[in-house]
Amino acid sequence: MLDYDIDDTVVASTNEQLKAVADDTRMDVLNLLMERAATVSQLADALGKPKGTVGYHTKVLEDVGMIRVVRTNKVRAMTEKYYGRVGRTIVFAAALNNADTHWFVDDALRSMVVIEGAPLPMFTSRVARVPLEHAVAFTDRIMELADQFLAMPRSGDTVYGFLAGVYPTDNPAFPDDSDVG
Repeated sequence: MLDYDIDDTVVASTNEQLKAVADDTRMDVLNLLMERAATVSQLADALGKPKGTVGYHTKVLEDVGMIRVVRTNKVRAMTEKYYGRVGRTIVFAAALNNADTHWFVDDALRSMVVIEGAPLPMFTSRVARVPLEHAVAFTDRIMELADQFLAMPRSGDTVYGFLAGVYPTDNPAFPDDSDVG
């Protein structure tokens, strides 16, 4: 359970937001902040990267509204800032169709660990010609599943990813039965 309040979703609706979350280090920061709030020093230690580098990336995420300071702590003459995510799930606005939105698939592939004989990873891909309202209703079910995944207690030795989506394709289709004579 997170140690700070968070919205269910945050919408990435600008190119700056998309660019900010499309970076590997910034995605790692966002993923770590799903466990608990953290300082730049704590994030740098977890990532094995210099504090200055992580500080830059947290500033970028803060500037585009993906993370925020959720609390502070006075340490000697300094104030430590603890950062947290703004939303559990980042939803990408339809207006970003022109941008390279494949980064999240690339991120999943980059971080995926395949161990022979292990039951995971598991993927499936399906295409179906369905009405838009059914596809949208299905995405609502996917979001519920994603929320359940994120709400699970944090434990174990492995961090698992969850990637799901519904998207239009350019696959061919038969004509509707009513169109066939």
